Amino acid sequence: MLNADNGVSALSVIKGASAVPVGDLIYADIPRESANQVITTLRGLGLDREGTIVINDAPTWISQAAFNAQAQAPGAPSDAVVWASVIERAYAESALTWTFISFMIFATALASIAIVTDSIILVIAAMVLGPEFVAVASLGLALVRKRPHLFRQAAGTLAVGFAVSISAVALLAALARLLGFIDLNDVDHLRPGTSFIYSPNAWSFVVALIAGAVGVLALTSTQSGGLVGVFISVTTIPASGDAALSLVFARWSELAGSLTQLVINIAGMAIAGWITLALQQQVWNRITARTDSTARPRPGDQ
Repeated sequence: MLNADNGVSALSVIKGASAVPVGDLIYADIPRESANQVITTLRGLGLDREGTIVINDAPTWISQAAFNAQAQAPGAPSDAVVWASVIERAYAESALTWTFISFMIFATALASIAIVTDSIILVIAAMVLGPEFVAVASLGLALVRKRPHLFRQAAGTLAVGFAVSISAVALLAALARLLGFIDLNDVDHLRPGTSFIYSPNAWSFVVALIAGAVGVLALTSTQSGGLVGVFISVTTIPASGDAALSLVFARWSELAGSLTQLVINIAGMAIAGWITLALQQQVWNRITARTDSTARPRPGDQ
């Protein structure tokens, strides 16, 4: 199958190299744009059940044959979505783990300190530290790729993650209040740098939509630089930090505003991610179908 594929520019077979399971080790160089089709065919052969499929990106390669294969492949490498890699990352980074919970608590605690000190720098630091974006993006991915288990996992991780982090930071804030580190005046004064956190408006949803779309594009393509901008544009972690403080100081209107901000941001990013992934899938399916219809066999394949 690999030898007959126009996208394969190099193919190596090491007979009997695998001990468990017993078999051969096969290397194939293919353009990123051809990956989905090759992986689907390999899975159709049962290779994922009887053996292993490993996908490695080549950061740098020098090969005329590979260049020619890439030129014949549909679309551009940076636009190609290797669904197997994206789904694997989604499962890994949306799992409810001790590491995820720890990052959530630390980020929320940092956001609470930012609110007490009215420091926009600390707000940005808390945004970058938060690990929740991939879990939010996984909601849209699960809908597009029809993965109900991934949707349940991501939704559960977000629910538990925010509940635990808000509760933990609220306990820490209550202890700090008891010891005299903070008091009502620290959260009751004017906070021009952080008041936006508990004041959601239409722009909150617009920003969440843009952040969700850009974040998904960064996750599914080779252009990952946009993720940093996404992290510092959404107000999920700052909202959870403000919610924790509002619980301790019984600032109920501010608590409602923070929780509303949190829901708006998660919903906006999830919706934008779902729409963006659906469009990517449709566009790429059309490009692939058009290329397949005009593809010519290799010389000698007759």
